[in-house]
Amino acid sequence: MAAAPIARHRILRLGPALVCVTRYTLGPVSASTTANALTVAYDASPLLGPLTGVGMAVHHMAATLSARDDVVLKRYACSFRATLHDDMARLPLPAAVAQRLWGAMPLPRVDRWLRPAQLIHGTNYTVPPSRLARIVTVYDCWFLRHPEQAGGDVGRAGKVLRRAVQSGAVVHAPSHATAEAVRELLGAERVEVIPLSALPAPQNIDAPAPVAELEGVPFVLALGTLERRKNLPRLVAAFGLLAASHPSLRLVIAGSDGDDRGAVDTAIDALANVARDRVMLTGRITTEAKQWLLGAATVLAYPSLDEGFGFPLLEAMQAGVPVVASTAGSIPEVAGDAARLVAPDDVDALAGALHAVIDDESLRSSLIAAGTERLEHFSWDATAESLANLYHRTVREGT
Repeated sequence: MAAAPIARHRILRLGPALVCVTRYTLGPVSASTTANALTVAYDASPLLGPLTGVGMAVHHMAATLSARDDVVLKRYACSFRATLHDDMARLPLPAAVAQRLWGAMPLPRVDRWLRPAQLIHGTNYTVPPSRLARIVTVYDCWFLRHPEQAGGDVGRAGKVLRRAVQSGAVVHAPSHATAEAVRELLGAERVEVIPLSALPAPQNIDAPAPVAELEGVPFVLALGTLERRKNLPRLVAAFGLLAASHPSLRLVIAGSDGDDRGAVDTAIDALANVARDRVMLTGRITTEAKQWLLGAATVLAYPSLDEGFGFPLLEAMQAGVPVVASTAGSIPEVAGDAARLVAPDDVDALAGALHAVIDDESLRSSLIAAGTERLEHFSWDATAESLANLYHRTVREGT
């Protein structure tokens, strides 16, 4: 067997010291809460530790729901080890044990620990057994389509999700693409599409460049964990096709290591020398570093094989950055006409689209303008309004 190629590209880490671990405390319920407000047990587990995309979604859904007077959130977490926020209840079950049990049987029910809730919202693919009405948010179905890649916690969560749907839980999907996949893969009948929104950009950011040599340099930016569905090896190959004709252009891949890190390394190692040295892997970055990168990028590349929503699309639009993305999953319905879209498996088309957006100022301007207009279709207040309506309707209709 041939030895694996040695990655000789430069790996620029922004370091653990720069990781921003934010504790989100959403505060007490407004005094204006009405007497007939619905009490919802809300899974706040994704708020513990550094926030992923799911964590950011859970935070912003909770923040806008908490500002309403028709919903009261009772936050809970299923974790024995984590230090909970002051407003969270702890389910007295280790998460791994709970998932193994809930994936095999409808026990133990959690009702007694979540009183006086009238409904449970599982915000991160799983919702526990209960006699209460239940809603579970499913962001994407990649792990259901590719079970061979879903080991450990992810595989167990899939079993819990499948059992919950079979026993009548309502599914909240952030896009029609995810809703269709849920119906196909889980046989779900009760699916509600409620889009998310853009992550608010930090205000008054005056941070230096996270990598000094990127100052004033054109670069293609990719945001996201180095996982297979992000399709980053093809992006690297497309960059290789651009490198000779754009001698100052760089590729910056900003995100934590994931299950495709080896393939990304191999793709970079396969580039010609002139291109290989212009690829940067940053590792996990802070919110401030991400905002700087978005503000300085020439174009955002988002060539995913699947997406359930796609926060980076809207983040780029907020920053006035044109987008080149794939036609996979939810991307077309979120991006609308504010991105140049190509098939996810077509490296030549991806390189061509990047070249066009980089070189054609008229195209860049039209995509940026379309992105500004596209943002008006998304609002966290609208998300909260639809979720609150779903909560009340689900309780009225029963499980």
